[in-house]
Amino acid sequence: MDFENQDLESFFSVVKNYIDNPNFNEGKVVKYIEPKKLLNDIDFTIPQDGEGVESLIHYAQKYFQYSVNTGSKQFLNQLYQGFNLPAFLGDIVTVASNTSMYTYEVAPVATHIEQELIKLMNSYAGYADGDGIFVTGGSNANLMAMFSARNRIAPDFRSSGVDSSLKLKAFVNEQAHYSMDIAANLLGIGTNNVIKVKADADGRMIPEELEKEILKSIDRGEKPFFVAATSGTTVMAAFDPIDKIAPICKKYNVWLHADGAFGGSLILSSKYKSLFKGIEQTDSFTWDAHKLMNIPLMCSVILVREKGTLHSNIIDANTDYIYHGLDDIEDLGKKSIQCGRRVDAVKLWFAWKYFGKKGYAQRVENVMNMAAYAEEVVLETPKLELVAPRQSVNVCFRYVPNKKVDINDFNLRVREVLRRSGKSMVNYAYVGNKLVIRLVVSNNEIEKDDIDSFFENFNEIAKVLENEL
Repeated sequence: MDFENQDLESFFSVVKNYIDNPNFNEGKVVKYIEPKKLLNDIDFTIPQDGEGVESLIHYAQKYFQYSVNTGSKQFLNQLYQGFNLPAFLGDIVTVASNTSMYTYEVAPVATHIEQELIKLMNSYAGYADGDGIFVTGGSNANLMAMFSARNRIAPDFRSSGVDSSLKLKAFVNEQAHYSMDIAANLLGIGTNNVIKVKADADGRMIPEELEKEILKSIDRGEKPFFVAATSGTTVMAAFDPIDKIAPICKKYNVWLHADGAFGGSLILSSKYKSLFKGIEQTDSFTWDAHKLMNIPLMCSVILVREKGTLHSNIIDANTDYIYHGLDDIEDLGKKSIQCGRRVDAVKLWFAWKYFGKKGYAQRVENVMNMAAYAEEVVLETPKLELVAPRQSVNVCFRYVPNKKVDINDFNLRVREVLRRSGKSMVNYAYVGNKLVIRLVVSNNEIEKDDIDSFFENFNEIAKVLENEL
């Protein structure tokens, strides 16, 4: 390498300045620039000859200058928020050591770390003899859950391929994440065979409707095999009643999965364990630590109640050019659909080591407290309307101007002007036919002042646009 110590110091000083400086980009979440202008300001092409170290420092500065600062407390747009220094340091260790998770031979420390974290996370889920593995995102965790359910009901599919005559059917909340459809597509089940079960006014799956759909499916000569209860829907952050769904799944011998990709981390607090009532009766559980635990992307886990489930999914994984069996410990690659697999456990381990179990419980409790405070602000502000009751960390509201106007279009304009201003970033969605501002509060370190600043920024722009009507 041509890097000198001074070069490394210069490069990492750019990173440190980005992390340490709350006024970076004048404190904006993003320095918005039109796509065409961004193409003109950064040379994205790859040169014939290398440009050297100084150019990398320049490009790092440019990258930070125009990227969204998801660590900002005014980034309320997505489910991953906040900057977690211990986890960041763990990720540096991971990248510097650069190994893969398929064998103990090449990842001895990381293997022990992953096994310990899976054991810990299983304890929260109530899986006394469970198993699990880190995967590349909640969507892939959901895929692994449906994959496991399919292989339990039809083990021959692993080698012979999917037999459509079996007519497998999956059942999910009508507001479930779209990854369920993707999983059905990839597994050869087909998206048409994913039944969307009616939800109540709060977005929670109605157990009675689930049983009706299962019975209708059986009457049609189909084979129900998978039910997904959502623990934190994307828009309303609703939690399906697992304890009422579980007996139905047991009655019809259907795999029950809990998709906690969004809200799974709330299980860390005893205050909110009731949201997961019945979780120990599920067969699998998706948990994204890169969301409410603020771990750098990606950090997702699929947990299964029955040990051996993940191993049985994979056939012909005894390849002797990788798996030598020289160490008296499990090679984690034998239960993964990936061969090369990034080490994602270390950053979570560093963070959990640093904050501890009590510390993390307090951090997720703060998120819920701040979401409740945001809801109060909406209720106390005359021109803001709470469109749906808050159930966890999402607050769905909209601004209602005095003048007659298309409220959906108006709120969309407010959101877009706010986004481009860089002062705050928040997303939107639809509840029924109403466009709502979907305020997501998932930064563990957010405070009331940050919530107040967001509403000041939002209302200021809304008032200006209203006066222009």
